[in-house]
Amino acid sequence: MAAKRIDAVPGFPAAQAVADAILYEGYLLYPYRRSSVKNRVRWQFGVLLPEPWAKAQRLDELVGTGVAGSAESWWQQTECLVKAGTDATVHCRLRFLRLRRRTVEKRLPDGTHREVDQVEAGDRMLLGFDEAVPKEFDFQVSIGELLEGERRFDIQIAGSEEMESFTEGRIRRKGWPLKASLVISAVICDAPSLVRLRVRVENLGKQADTTRDEALRHALIASHLLLAVPDGCFVSLLEPPDWAEAAARDCSNVRTFPVLAGEVVLSSPILLYDHPQVAPESPGDLHDAAEIDEILSLRTLTLTDAEKREARATDQRAAAILDRVETMPPEVLTRLHGVARTVQPATLTAPAWWSPEADAAVAPEHNSIVVSGKPLRRGSRVRLRPRLRGSDPQDMFLDGRTARVEAVLLDVDGAYHLAVTLEDDPGADLNQWYGRFRYFAPDEVEPLPGNDETEGDQE
Repeated sequence: MAAKRIDAVPGFPAAQAVADAILYEGYLLYPYRRSSVKNRVRWQFGVLLPEPWAKAQRLDELVGTGVAGSAESWWQQTECLVKAGTDATVHCRLRFLRLRRRTVEKRLPDGTHREVDQVEAGDRMLLGFDEAVPKEFDFQVSIGELLEGERRFDIQIAGSEEMESFTEGRIRRKGWPLKASLVISAVICDAPSLVRLRVRVENLGKQADTTRDEALRHALIASHLLLAVPDGCFVSLLEPPDWAEAAARDCSNVRTFPVLAGEVVLSSPILLYDHPQVAPESPGDLHDAAEIDEILSLRTLTLTDAEKREARATDQRAAAILDRVETMPPEVLTRLHGVARTVQPATLTAPAWWSPEADAAVAPEHNSIVVSGKPLRRGSRVRLRPRLRGSDPQDMFLDGRTARVEAVLLDVDGAYHLAVTLEDDPGADLNQWYGRFRYFAPDEVEPLPGNDETEGDQE
């Protein structure tokens, strides 16, 4: 295993801060108590289970290989593009959570111990819980070596058991063995000095005929990668330059989603934009962004003393959140109210407000706009063609789908947007009733035949 030289790459601490937020996504949600219903369904992202168990459950057949997030399997694959010479070194850090079972045992009068759900130890409450233990492994190899053939690195974690004794009883923490592998390979692309890197992570556990809860004991949870090539430059897959578009399309990412994070690639089980970052106003981990930080902080302060006591007994991270919120200075809490940010200065070409009485000409349900020589308005059928650059990463899954225009909207900057519902969405009627639409710019749709009855002049 190589030394952790990846830490010296510019921007790496910021990338790892985002990775930390992902690592614990869904692990322990507000109100951070074991008794909370939503904390009974955990371990949802980037879960790599033992291969025999995953195959017995036919997970690859059920969910396919084209999605990230909560789709489980025994392997995941990252492919990304880097412009570098053969002497450049690839630094790879694999990170994941390992499940560790914490049980509490009460001390009996005869000196023996009996497992119980909880123990009162003075002013402390001790609870049984499945803890998350972060693990990370670093590897490095030159691009020249990878072009000669793939490199495989084995990962093994032995089973463990720890005991913590106190007057009223003891805490037992047990971790189960885990075995995995990481395979790195590379191929030269058609573009000059452009190399496609592939990193495949596999769970090599042998557990098969068991429950999911037991299989999770041998799983890589929230598995993700950080990649760096100090003497090279990564190419965005979301917004590739023209000369790299073909190579970007050839990249195959399975149950993971690589994005640029400074000079590092973060390959996450959760969809992200390029250059994600934790809001600078956030005072600590397990806070996602400034506005939600404010809500979480205020709601955490409303917990009763009994609820706070249970949260502290549930997990050390929960206890840290409580400590942080309860000691937060007023000026820090004020900062969490939110900050307005814009990528570029906005030029107002239309009123910043609108009411039907004030301007009857602005009517989203009746407006129309000409696209490719065809007027589109409510009821028009279109094919979605989300642009590759600057779009929501989730839009890639909508490319080519057909949709119905529900409204033509004009924003305060004078730009038009089409609110649409997918034609093959079984929940389309419900979304129409609730007014929940997907939004695309006019240059992201293609008019379809059969719109004559909706055609008319743009208003």
